[in-house]
Amino acid sequence: MSKTLSHAKITPHRSAARGHSDHGWLNTYHSFSFADWYDPKFTHFGSLRVLNEDRVKPNSGFPTHPHRDFEIFSYIISGELTHRDSMLRKGDEGGQSDKFYRMHRGDVQFTTGGTGIAHSEQNEHTRDTVHFLQIWAIPWKRGLTPKYHTRHFDDEEKRKGFVPILSPLKGGPDATFEQEKIAEPEIEGTIPVHADLVMGAGLIAPQDKFDWVVGAKVTENTRRKLYVHVPMTKNGKARVRLDGRDEILGEGDGAFIDGVNVGDKLTVESVGEVEAEVVVLDTA
Repeated sequence: MSKTLSHAKITPHRSAARGHSDHGWLNTYHSFSFADWYDPKFTHFGSLRVLNEDRVKPNSGFPTHPHRDFEIFSYIISGELTHRDSMLRKGDEGGQSDKFYRMHRGDVQFTTGGTGIAHSEQNEHTRDTVHFLQIWAIPWKRGLTPKYHTRHFDDEEKRKGFVPILSPLKGGPDATFEQEKIAEPEIEGTIPVHADLVMGAGLIAPQDKFDWVVGAKVTENTRRKLYVHVPMTKNGKARVRLDGRDEILGEGDGAFIDGVNVGDKLTVESVGEVEAEVVVLDTA
């Protein structure tokens, strides 16, 4: 298979190089420096600051905690995770809403920390462990108005090609009060993020290939970076190849892709025994 990104630098970030902590109730892997784990090589990549792959046991989780000046999203892989705003008491939530949501496979919950917000993320299921990605992005400015968004992204669509999950808020850093209120993303059907960042996800069958178009036709900066992550979903049997190159990414691995331009195409090929779940983060 020929390379189409010969001008780009692709550097694997192996699963074994991630930070790892097992707290009993929480088993977590850090692709970037987080909590007590620090590696100067992995502090951020463009606007991408945190990518944690977490498993939380039943009847446990993250109690009410504050966030400020980060864009934070949870991508649910399996199990159930309950998001609850700090102002809602357990039992008084009413129906599902942006302030209270029991998330399952395919759901993405997004928080603009802004001037300050507090919520909990708990696995209130009695039997099943929840497996999810927690991702933080650096916003284009501080002091934003806190906000939540939750949206579902169907697996069948992810089997047809990369599905956009996040895209920049229309109006960008200079968005008006009305644009912030409407919260319309650049890509219809995605969650709006206050950063020059697009996220996509795909489920690639063995020997199949998906293409990611750099910039997704909506970003401002023409020079881009991509981070690709392969979640640990298939007991190590999922494997992918990027841009036809020799290196193979296994589950838990990621890759830094630098020196790409808007309109370039990254080909991701599934070369394992089973379907591979792949997340792409496209940043300035």
